[in-house]
Amino acid sequence: MCCFSRTVQSVADTNIFARASREGRQFLAYSMKFRSTEDLAMILPIPTPPRSPEDAVRFINLEKYPEFFTDLKKGFPEPPPPKSAKGDPAPSRPAGGVLAVVEVGGFEASFVPTVGDFARLDARFRLPAGTWESLPQYRDFGFAVFKLKKPDRGDRKVHPMAFEFPRTDRDLLFFPTVHIHDGSAPARARFDHALYCQLPEAPRTGWEESPGLANGFVDARKAEGLIDPDGHVYRRQMRGMFENRDVGV
Repeated sequence: MCCFSRTVQSVADTNIFARASREGRQFLAYSMKFRSTEDLAMILPIPTPPRSPEDAVRFINLEKYPEFFTDLKKGFPEPPPPKSAKGDPAPSRPAGGVLAVVEVGGFEASFVPTVGDFARLDARFRLPAGTWESLPQYRDFGFAVFKLKKPDRGDRKVHPMAFEFPRTDRDLLFFPTVHIHDGSAPARARFDHALYCQLPEAPRTGWEESPGLANGFVDARKAEGLIDPDGHVYRRQMRGMFENRDVGV
C-alpha cells in the first residue's frame, strides 16, 4: 500500500511491477482497489537523487492496458487443486510556483521533488502536517502523486499508474510498500500485495520465476516499454501481517 492524503475505507489487491531502465533509472507500475468517500491523492515515496528537477519523473499512460497486471499473473499458472479421495477438483511554502500536473490516462499526476515541495500542491493532496517529520527515512526522497476520484459506489479498480524515475542506488529495485494511516506508520501492517520484477538473475529466496518469457503472456507493445519481452518475470506474494517497510531487490 502507498500513502493516501485522505481517509480510505479499504485498499486491496495491490500489484507493483519494477524493472531497471536506461542510465540507472527505474520503471514502476502500481495498481490497487480502494474505497473512499472523497477525492484524494495516492502518494508514492521514491528514492530519487537529491535536487532532482521537477521533470525528472516521466509518467507513462497505461489507460489502454488496464489488464497489465492480469496478464502478468497469467505468467504464473496456479497448480491444479489436489484431488479428494473421491476425485473431485509538512512544511513551510518553498520557493517556486505550483507544481506541474500531467494528465496520465484516468489520472492527474505530479512529481514532488522534496518534502518541502508538498506545500505547492492543493491541500487535499497532502498528508497531515508533521507526517514526514515523523518518517525521517523519506527526508531525501521524491514523491509521485496521483490524484484519484472517489468511487461512485463500492470499490474502485484503477488502471495501472506507471512512471520512470532516476534512483539514488542504481543497483536496487525499489517497491513502495510502506503503509501510512492517518499520518503515521505502524510497525506492522496487513499486506495484500503481489510484487513483480524483471532482473538479469533470479532474486533471493521468496520469489518465484515465470516458466516462460514475458512475451508469452504480456503485450509488450501495449506495456509502453515497461516489459522486457525476452526476459522472465519474478513474483513475490505478500499476504497477511508483515513488518511495515518498503521492499528492495
